Amino acid sequence: MSDAVGGSYTLVVDLAADATLSAGALGEHRLPAGAYAYTGSALGSGGFARVDRHRRTARDDHDVRHWHVDYLLGHPAARIDRVVRSAGVDVECAVAERLPEGPVDGFGASDCGCPSHLAAADGLDALAERALAAHEAAIPATDHPEATVEVVAGSEA
Repeated sequence: MSDAVGGSYTLVVDLAADATLSAGALGEHRLPAGAYAYTGSALGSGGFARVDRHRRTARDDHDVRHWHVDYLLGHPAARIDRVVRSAGVDVECAVAERLPEGPVDGFGASDCGCPSHLAAADGLDALAERALAAHEAAIPATDHPEATVEVVAGSEA
């Protein structure tokens, strides 16, 4: 699948140690070590190239903090474990609503009415499975039956 197609994605993030983040206008927040899922959209001309930018931030190859998730991914204890993505469809909010409650109100949700686009849960694999199920459940409610869901490696270039 071409990354230029775009759609919605969930980054499943392993935070190996407690972290204190200064997330732009949201202020400073302490996140305990654990599993997190950030859901976003990649609907512009670059499509899923946005996910590649997130990967560069997590590898410390890109230090510009533009989105809330950049503050999490820029922490040395954060690693993208895997990415769940729905190609060809905007299900960002529908997926975020199906994931566990977020630890930071408004995180990644400044352009919508969602409480947060950052979820936290016990267990990386369980959170990844829940993200996959959320993407699969969100697609039937759209007018895009051709949309596909896939899981890709977090470190994929």
